[in-house]
Amino acid sequence: MGPVPEQITWALPKGRILEQATPLLAAAGVEIAPALKSVGRKLLFDLPTGERVLLVKPVDVPTYVEHGIADVGIAGLDTLLEQGRDLYEPVDLGIGRCRMAVAQPRETAGGLRRGMTLRVATKYPRCALRHYRAKGIQPEIIPLFGSVELGPITGLADQIVDLVESGETLRQNALVEVETIFEVSSRLIVNAASLRLKQPAISRIIHGLRTTVEERARKVAASQ
Repeated sequence: MGPVPEQITWALPKGRILEQATPLLAAAGVEIAPALKSVGRKLLFDLPTGERVLLVKPVDVPTYVEHGIADVGIAGLDTLLEQGRDLYEPVDLGIGRCRMAVAQPRETAGGLRRGMTLRVATKYPRCALRHYRAKGIQPEIIPLFGSVELGPITGLADQIVDLVESGETLRQNALVEVETIFEVSSRLIVNAASLRLKQPAISRIIHGLRTTVEERARKVAASQ
């Protein structure tokens, strides 16, 4: 008998990103769709191919991977930059695309200037603080974990820093996007120790996903 393959544990985000990731994973040999239909409310389950899957909130994926509870996971660049964890990010999966942006009320006039007083509502305090400090501005960061668009509407904040996809929520709340801080997409993330200890299995995952993403990009380019 040959050596028993080492079990790979995935931390996967519940919701929209998982829906977009499922076809990519299947093309790379990790078929999770049948299991998702049969596991009900289970958050931890095994696949027939031997992998184990944890279903967690998107913001918690890097925590499980950094601490070695999971070997690999899928997380958005927004979460990775906000948390600043020690993880390997070998593949940009190109899914979950949006942008981290600054927005403010439509009627607000004037730009930013050094030394000005500014109140900023955001779910991403570290990303926001880095952005404004780079401009020579020390803002008052107001952490919000619900609808940050209410910040400027109610007078709690002058601006918001948040993820923007279509911009429709901003428009409906009389806010305008004034600056893009960075583009966001979801990445394959890998625990540093797992990359060494389970190198053959993880290398296959990286190669499979990278090949799948590149092939998809070629098809999109050829259709344009």
